[in-house]
Amino acid sequence: MRIGLLIGVVAAALFAAVMTTGVVSKVVTDQQRAQAQARGVMGVGCSAAIGPTQVGLVQTAQGQASNLRDEQRQIVSMIVAIGKQRGLSPRAWQVAIQAGMTESGLRNLDYGDRDSLGIFQMRPSMGWGTVEQLQDPVYEINKFYDVLLAVPDWDQQRPGASAQDVERSAFPERYHRWEQLAAYLVENVGQVGDVVGCGQSAGLALPPNKVAAAAISFAMGERGKPYVWGAVGPDAYDCSGLMQRSYRTAGIILDRVAADQYHDGAMLPVRDAQPGDLLFWATDPSNPETIHHVAMYLGDGKIVEAQQTGVPVHVRSVSFQEKELVPQAVRPGV
Repeated sequence: MRIGLLIGVVAAALFAAVMTTGVVSKVVTDQQRAQAQARGVMGVGCSAAIGPTQVGLVQTAQGQASNLRDEQRQIVSMIVAIGKQRGLSPRAWQVAIQAGMTESGLRNLDYGDRDSLGIFQMRPSMGWGTVEQLQDPVYEINKFYDVLLAVPDWDQQRPGASAQDVERSAFPERYHRWEQLAAYLVENVGQVGDVVGCGQSAGLALPPNKVAAAAISFAMGERGKPYVWGAVGPDAYDCSGLMQRSYRTAGIILDRVAADQYHDGAMLPVRDAQPGDLLFWATDPSNPETIHHVAMYLGDGKIVEAQQTGVPVHVRSVSFQEKELVPQAVRPGV
């Protein structure tokens, strides 16, 4: 318990020092990466679906972080500190922060639904530990990491999905709510300059992603294969399945459905789209929740898409004046 208290005190001091300076502006250098490897911290694959990618989202996350109370800040710092001690990747820290914020508001509660307790609302009756253990933050955080690491491919999906795999909630979507806040805390408290693992993002100013050519090459190679709703290859595709598989071959993880892929990268005006960017169509182009189709821009007014039943994967011309075209394109991986 003394060790836990010491970690908490040191971590809280670190949190205060970092958060009072605002957003970390450093760029991850080769030397810093080498130092991270020397400390045994695992690397992280690229996932454009993680964290804030636009100025507005970063500002929202910063505001949420500034409203955290002392206990919440200390728990965040302990999650990061223990994650580092165990050599776990920043994505593991983010999963734990999102789970803790969802379950308890990052507080070490002595009550909960039925016999649920602590930061992650673990239940003694379900074998998570004794009542005493589930009131010890060090035990709770380590137990969460133990269960997370046993989840297959936990680091190949959105952090909220991995949090759900650990918590097994009846409301799985709620863990995504704190994605921007958790990414912000990982970057600032954990001193991580690239939480998504996709390279430094300058938002709209960033040039087309370096892996766009690989994604385009794959998509073009799938021309002629049939459209089947819900299919993700290799023999058939729907619209988002083709985009997901194309970018996965290039090392970038996208969400499964078109409406979610809209949030999987940096947004820019559709007229400024570059090869590899995703274009979207919606029943109401001003409301992303109504998105029903996605395609990949090839440049020169062309797209590759899996359009609809009876129409195989193909290339066609597109107009930026086209009906239902959403006014923002998305650049995966940034």
